[in-house]
Amino acid sequence: MKNLLFLLMLMVIIGLAGCNFGGDSSNESSTEDTIENSSENTGTVGEETSGKVINLTSDGDIPTLDSAHAHDGIAFTVLNNVNEGLYRGDDAHNPELAMAEDHQVSEDGLVHTFLIRDAQWSNGEAVTANDFEYAWKRVFEEVGHYNVMFETAGIKNASAIIAGDMTPDDLGIVALDEKTLEITVENPSALLNQLLTFPIFLPLNQAHVEEVGDTFGTEAETILSNGPFLLDSWQQDQGWVYKKNPDYWDAETVSLDQINVNVVKEVSTAVNLWESDAVDRITISSSYVDEYENDENFANVVRPEVIFMRFNHNHEHFANENIRKAIDMTIDKEGLTNTILNNGSVPLYSLVPQEFSYSPNEEVDFRELNGEFNQGSVEEAIALWEDGLSEIDSDGFEMSLMSSDDDNHVKSAEFIKNQLESNLEGITVNIKTVPFEARLENEKAVEYDMVISSWGPDYSDPMTYIDMWVTDGPANRMDFSDDEFDSIVAEANVETDAEVRYQLLLDAEKKLMDEMHIAPLYQSADALLTRSKIKGIVRHPSAPEYEYKWADVE
Repeated sequence: MKNLLFLLMLMVIIGLAGCNFGGDSSNESSTEDTIENSSENTGTVGEETSGKVINLTSDGDIPTLDSAHAHDGIAFTVLNNVNEGLYRGDDAHNPELAMAEDHQVSEDGLVHTFLIRDAQWSNGEAVTANDFEYAWKRVFEEVGHYNVMFETAGIKNASAIIAGDMTPDDLGIVALDEKTLEITVENPSALLNQLLTFPIFLPLNQAHVEEVGDTFGTEAETILSNGPFLLDSWQQDQGWVYKKNPDYWDAETVSLDQINVNVVKEVSTAVNLWESDAVDRITISSSYVDEYENDENFANVVRPEVIFMRFNHNHEHFANENIRKAIDMTIDKEGLTNTILNNGSVPLYSLVPQEFSYSPNEEVDFRELNGEFNQGSVEEAIALWEDGLSEIDSDGFEMSLMSSDDDNHVKSAEFIKNQLESNLEGITVNIKTVPFEARLENEKAVEYDMVISSWGPDYSDPMTYIDMWVTDGPANRMDFSDDEFDSIVAEANVETDAEVRYQLLLDAEKKLMDEMHIAPLYQSADALLTRSKIKGIVRHPSAPEYEYKWADVE
């Protein structure tokens, strides 16, 4: 039988369809639930191979592998494993030199000089300093989703280029020769090395990108690798296959020979595969927690991902502060996390999650310093609701609540609909469920009333949540704009005193949350089942999330 696991999965899916099971899917933002088989087993995608092989699942396809346009956890994980920038997050989440073998900083902290190590692309060409200069400037030419990360990193002229006052050629990066890269920053930054692990800062081979044109990043054949793994194949909506890159400069560190990633949306399917020993790590939904919580393979892992609702600020009712506050306050977030989700997620009454960031000297949790926002009773929520409707001369309205087809998001949407319609007179909520990629596209176009969204940190600093909401920022996605908020963020971006900067971050969050411009719901957790044979998969607290360079199978 050429592909035993494929037939097994097919039989399970057919069986579940016949029993009318379905609707359960894993965590949306960057889920890759690890499925591992030993030596010669294969996944749904890919051919049989010998050596160390693991199978992973993803609850969504890769939207794009063009690093200028990637903006989701699935793509970030793939890019992080097939490519490599100047720095890579190590197995303790600290930035370590990667494509750069040396990094020198000028006395004033403004000029950073990198020596590019001897490394090659998967087409055999050498990785050069020009690959970085081309890729970084291309982000601005393409108006990439994360060009603001260059501003966050303080790269010289990034802000002026975003504002349209300069061109991409003015960006503070230049290849002095084939091996020497010089980066100039506006101000010294302790975050620079960490930020450089983010996929937007990856290099690109210019000749290849120009040769494949518009197809770049849409198929496995249209990308090049310079990282631990090669993207051997990618079947749209089915899955993709990594294979060890024998020409990677640190190939001796990589233990795995192949990773098969299968798009599997239904948790019920994953659980059946677990029970049949075809799957070695999965994320389960709340309906399975009671069954497995005493299993030695079970664990709850709280993550810094935040789930929240965006309000379309162009909507007449959501432009009203009291209506936004009433909607947020009337939701029983403890009931949502403890009863509906039942997976270890914790209620969220803020933007920055708990146990993520600590003050520079006293090391006090950001959450302890800023407290919680907009907590109150249903009666207080009703009073806010009535005030808000009165202020805009309305007796209620009908609205849509968009959700991706992720199981937790679907359950959350149903719970929120019940809460709002039960507590707030005059509101009708219509749930609109769409695939993850469609939800992202609707958010970017601001084509929704309210939408359940998610955000995982790009780097380990509160700014990764706060600068989402600057005017016209790529992550804003709700036409929110506030000059005072923008000013606080801009000041924090250039402040070199760590304590002063931290207070500015606290002030920025308070400004956003005091007026409840978003409605926080919960801080995510995963309920995991993992077999002991899987070792070394690194899960970073910020993007890119998953690292397979050190993964192994016993």
